[in-house]
Amino acid sequence: MGIPKNQRAVGCKWILKKKKGISGVEGPRYKSRIFEKGFTQIERIYYNEIFSPVVKHCSIRTLMTIVNQYNLELE
Repeated sequence: MGIPKNQRAVGCKWILKKKKGISGVEGPRYKSRIFEKGFTQIERIYYNEIFSPVVKHCSIRTLMTIVNQYNLELE
């Protein structure tokens, strides 16, 4: 598929960190994250709505109840 001809891609930035770790237990760890530069977008030109996938606690409790009631395994 790809990007439409009249649009441009949103940029991104890598954040790299070195965590010390616990002395004598584990060595240093390296972590990385990638962030989109969403601040370059303009509302109603690049998007019309905002979506943030967040799970409600009542949804998790309901799912756990169903798993327990029917003796299922949850991964």
